[in-house]
Amino acid sequence: MKMTVVGCSPAWPNPGGAQSGYLLEGPGRVLLDCGPGVLARLRANGQNDWPRVDAIAITHFHLDHWGDLVPWVWGMMWGLGREYEKPELWLPPGGREELAAFGTRFGTPDMFVRVFEPKEYAEGEPFEAAGLELTALRLPHYTVQTYGLRVSNSDRTLAYSGDSGPSERLARLAAGVDLFLCEATLERGELDGEPRGHLSAEEAVEAFEASGARRLLLTHRPRELALDDGLEQAHDGLEVVV
Repeated sequence: MKMTVVGCSPAWPNPGGAQSGYLLEGPGRVLLDCGPGVLARLRANGQNDWPRVDAIAITHFHLDHWGDLVPWVWGMMWGLGREYEKPELWLPPGGREELAAFGTRFGTPDMFVRVFEPKEYAEGEPFEAAGLELTALRLPHYTVQTYGLRVSNSDRTLAYSGDSGPSERLARLAAGVDLFLCEATLERGELDGEPRGHLSAEEAVEAFEASGARRLLLTHRPRELALDDGLEQAHDGLEVVV
């Protein structure tokens, strides 16, 4: 399985950076989250002028994790994307209704179903997308319904935290995986609200060590926050063979 970090900025973009988007290939092509800047990066990096993906999976409805679905709609209705088949769009429970409400405000209620095949995942129930098996696990992120994702092919497994506050469920999400892609937005000791919404690097490391995962890659981190030596950090354009 190959992972390309399309964008990995936190809720405020790093200089020149795109927000959350991680492309997995092997056997098909699945995009985990689709934040602002991701579509442009995919168009710039592809051999064609419109990205080919089989499916997109959204962890939650904060703008930095799904916002580029809106320009994706316009490009598939009126631009070069209209030549392509609809990708599956995997959403949290209630996501189809939420998208229809967004569509009412942004354009038309059916704008998303015109270009995607919306489906809703259920916590703990594996689903298949582009030949990969995905399983969602609810995680704490302020008061927003948010999920982490485990993704497996026949050989390897990756866990993606999405956004999460500290929780024992992170170790469950990443138990024994080959790669744990975990957010680390905060400085050591920083509290971002009650309930919590994000992790420090130290808290991400604690979850990783408790999980027994083989490799940790920290993401969703402001460029201005340095990491301790030995910790691996995602950057836009990074390619990893899991």
